[in-house]
Amino acid sequence: MRRLILLAFSHGIIGAIGFAVGVYTLPILTAPASPDAAMLNERAQSALFSAELSRDLRGSDFLHWGEGTISLTETQIIHKGRLAPGPDYKLYLMPEFVDHEDSFLPLKDKALQIGDIKTFDGFLLDLPQGLDISGYNTVVVWCEAFSEFITAAKFR
Repeated sequence: MRRLILLAFSHGIIGAIGFAVGVYTLPILTAPASPDAAMLNERAQSALFSAELSRDLRGSDFLHWGEGTISLTETQIIHKGRLAPGPDYKLYLMPEFVDHEDSFLPLKDKALQIGDIKTFDGFLLDLPQGLDISGYNTVVVWCEAFSEFITAAKFR
């Protein structure tokens, strides 16, 4: 009986580790190719605003982070840099700067979801046609599946 309990416990631990590894690696394995760096640079040339993503925000940690440059043009948001891999990332525009999930969640209903982030070495997302970005000053990368803050940058 003792041996059975030990086997069940050890197999349960290995199963949990396997599940965690799967959650982390599946987005990497299923991600489409990242946009070409030359194309990202070209698109960012017409940016109206730019900001730096940092790993040092209060809500970021060793599993949830982003770094690089976010540029906003009249029609697109361009990210040149890296994001920690994860599932179900969304990009939001916010009317005020947030640096943690506890500051994002109360304001989420004021946020504008721009789209899904599927790549982790730079991305390009189209803005909704006719969007006036003057009501926003921050971009937020958010993991919808786990309600986790990834990173943010204040662009004006």
